[in-house]
Order: sequence, then structure tokens, then C-alpha cells
Amino acid sequence: MRRSREELEAAEARHLAPYAQRSAASAGRRYPEKSHAYRTAFQRDRARVIHSRAFRRLGYKTQVFLNGTGDHLRTRLTHTIEVASISRTIARALALNEDLAEAIALAHDLGHPPFGHPGEKTLDRLMREHGVREGFDHNAQSLRIVEEIEASYPDFAGLNLSFEVTEGLRKHQTFYDPPPDLAAAAGWERYTCPTLEAQIANLADEITYNSHDIDDGLDAHLITAEQLDAGSALWREVHARTRRDFPGMDSPARCATTIRRLIDQQVEDVVASSAAAIAAAGVQSVDDVRRQERPLVRYSDALLGANAELRRFLFTHLYYHPAVAGANARACASLADVFRFYLENPTLLGQATAARATRDGLARAVCDYVSGMTDRYLLQEHARLCGGEPALIAAPRPSA
Repeated sequence: MRRSREELEAAEARHLAPYAQRSAASAGRRYPEKSHAYRTAFQRDRARVIHSRAFRRLGYKTQVFLNGTGDHLRTRLTHTIEVASISRTIARALALNEDLAEAIALAHDLGHPPFGHPGEKTLDRLMREHGVREGFDHNAQSLRIVEEIEASYPDFAGLNLSFEVTEGLRKHQTFYDPPPDLAAAAGWERYTCPTLEAQIANLADEITYNSHDIDDGLDAHLITAEQLDAGSALWREVHARTRRDFPGMDSPARCATTIRRLIDQQVEDVVASSAAAIAAAGVQSVDDVRRQERPLVRYSDALLGANAELRRFLFTHLYYHPAVAGANARACASLADVFRFYLENPTLLGQATAARATRDGLARAVCDYVSGMTDRYLLQEHARLCGGEPALIAAPRPSA
């Protein structure tokens, strides 16, 4: 027995909520393609992301701690897989399109450069110093990768993903533009919210990094459960409940259980709060969702404030910890050296990068090239181009 694409689309029509984005109703791709025999549009998108070179490189890019500093610490790839898992859970609970939510989640960090957010800030500063007003943003770079940079198909640049996936990658925008053909044919205008599936992927990202950054910080001994008890009411409440339920559990297992419960509590809160917001808004279609003034996938007000407090704790005690910030500063200095070297020596760029330099400008092409590097390759390039041995980034250790 096998199921055709048409049967899968019919199952979506039967089982998904009326405001879910159905595969059969996709606005399509920039370059038209024949439909697949037994995969929906969003299932194809998911596969294209997973098979891309940019996706594979995420395994060697920093999440918080530089890649290679610990076997159990998250990379940008493991973070992405966790976001995709939570996205599917929330989408399933709300009767939305799991495949679309997952495809967006898997693609959402493709544009991250080496060394995580410090690397992003470094490239943004360098681009502005060299006259590129829009600087560098990893969300915009993710879109650039799937629309222009990936080169896996003979007939078009990029991955030619469905409109709804690329829409979900346009995060933090004030408004969204409809596909040109629909704008002309149906009179669509600019709108303020993407699909509910895109909203899920965005919030799942936050749930994921809050929880696993705690896990990695504890594992690296840069923060403690006692500090978290003092600095986060959300952690304190869940941690106390875990101690009460499992009084004989040792500290590492208790913290791991607390983190799992923290994720569950946030997911349950988002599902309940979002279901209530969707019902209150009375949306009956994807178009109704797009016309909303603010996202319908959301935390409760209580959890929103608790998460903000937790983020402040992580910035103060983890992201700006000397053991993290010092290593990141050294790595980002190497990134800046390599960026400047290629600007001064553009003949060393590859053919594809040189072609983009002619079209988009040298600084943007160099930024594309450098931002695509993994942590270890950037350090190897720095040693090769600028002299010396590849820098070794020591595993994080708490300061005395």
C-alpha cells in the first residue's frame, strides 16, 4: 500500500483546522515545478533543507559555546533539530500543518555565521563599516541562502522553496509582501502576520534556546542551580516541584528533569494560550490569520514575563560570562581578519563568490563566503591566510 500526494492532501483537508495552511493551497514556488507523486509541497521543502550544504554545516557552528569545546554542548544543528521537534508538537496540538512548521524550523538558522551571535554582530559591524547600510542579519541571510546561494539544481539558484516557507524565514518584519502573482490576480495587499505555522517555529526557537542554554551552562559549570533559583522565578518554581517529587535524585538528574519539565510547561502554556487567542480572534482561514494585528501563537502574560526574567539571567550570568565572552572575542577577531583579507584579495575568491561580487558588490559576496564557514574552517583559514597555527578554543571553565 502506498499513499499518493493527492491522498496526503486530502488527509490534510479532513484533519487540519480551517485556518491551517494546507499544502494543496500553497502559493507555489518562484520557479514552477511539477508536483511530486507522493510528497506534499512542504514535505519536499523539508527534504530540500535537510539535504542542503548549509544545513550540514550547522553541525560545526556555535550555538553558545564554540564548536568543539564539549561533546555534549549544543551546536547550531542540534539546536535546529530541537526547534523542529517542538514545532511539530505545537502544530500537532493545534491541528496545524506539522510539515510546514518543521520545514521553517529546519531552515530558520541556515544563515548563522561562525561563532553564533557574536559572529553575527561582528559581520554586521564590518558590513556597515564598508558602506553596506543593511549590515548583516542571520534571518535575512537564511533567506538569501535558500533563494540565491545554495546551488543544487540545474534550473534555478537556491532551493526554490514554497512561498509559505520563505515567508516564515522573514522574521521580525513589520509587514509581509504577498507573492507577486497573487497580488496581481487576487488583489492581495501587505499584511502583518505570517501563517500560524511560521509563528509556531518562531516561538519554538525561543522555548528551545532558553531551555538548552540553561542545560549547556550547567553542564559547563558556568552557572549553578542555586544561581537559577535566585535569578528566575520560573526555574525556581519548576525546580522546587522536581525536588519535591524526586527527593532522592542527585543534582545533575534533578536539573535535567527540571529542564524537561520547563519545556513541557512552556509548550503547554503556548498551546493553551494560542488556542484561546485563535478562538477569540474568530479566524476561519489563513487569510484571516495574516490580517491579524499581532501573532496569535503566544505565551500567556504570566509566562511572557517569567521568560523575560530568565533571558535577563542568561545574558548576565552565561552569555556575558568571561569564559564565554573571552573565547568569542578571540574567535571573532579571527573572523574579522579573514573578512578583511578577502576584501583586499578578491582574486582568491571562488568562481561562484566572484560572480556574486559582480552582481551584489564585493563586501556582500565576501560576507556570503565568510558567513557560510564553519567555526573550525574559519580558524583554519585564518591560520592559512594570516599566519600562525589554527587557534585552539579551550573548553569553557568557570572563573575563579
